[in-house]
Amino acid sequence: MKLSGLSIFFPCYNDAGTIASIVTLAYITARKLTDDFEVIVVDDGSTDGSLEILEELEKLYPDLKVIRHGQNRGYGGALKTGFAGATKEFVFYTDGDIQYDVRELVNLADEMKDGIDLVNGYKIERSDSVWRKIIGYSYNAFSRFMFGIKLRDIDCDFRLIRRSVFDKITLKSDTGAICVEMVKKIQENGFTSRETAVRHYFRSYGRSQFFTPLHVVKSLITFVKLWWDLVVMKRI
Repeated sequence: MKLSGLSIFFPCYNDAGTIASIVTLAYITARKLTDDFEVIVVDDGSTDGSLEILEELEKLYPDLKVIRHGQNRGYGGALKTGFAGATKEFVFYTDGDIQYDVRELVNLADEMKDGIDLVNGYKIERSDSVWRKIIGYSYNAFSRFMFGIKLRDIDCDFRLIRRSVFDKITLKSDTGAICVEMVKKIQENGFTSRETAVRHYFRSYGRSQFFTPLHVVKSLITFVKLWWDLVVMKRI
């Protein structure tokens, strides 16, 4: 399906080994879907040379928009910046670590019919260690149960969204909990969603910031606060 306009953005934190490839794939894919597109990278205070690579990419792609955070604002902070910077009718994002194939965006676009506001990917099979699979499945089941979310794979950050959705919902989280906040608010505000299968690949560079014991504990605390805000107090 051709899209009237498309913003593609990537949050980038220490993704020097992958960001050039994913930006290139974004341009290749976007040209198949629309003549009106933009590619945005939100660098969230990287310290591994990502900025230098992005500077070279700006020379190769003069229309590439690079938004730089002077210091790390967290995953949620990077996503909020990306959504705020997007200007086209449809917004797609995925992570800069290339664990998803941007070219599968065409599958999401095929599902973006009239009346659909969100197309969310779900992993065919998670390509991670056993430990990460256990945490990932537990996180997903816990989130769906606690928040009453209907999507099958909340932590699949491969999403195509109508930008008009953000005229009605406001995101507040600065952590990875922003994904739960976002899909919960989209669901409860009456927007319509579809899901489609996507492939998931082993991380080839860097390390996940989520799967550390300290981050898991912080996420649980954040989740309790978010549950109180969205489910108990119904601040949707």
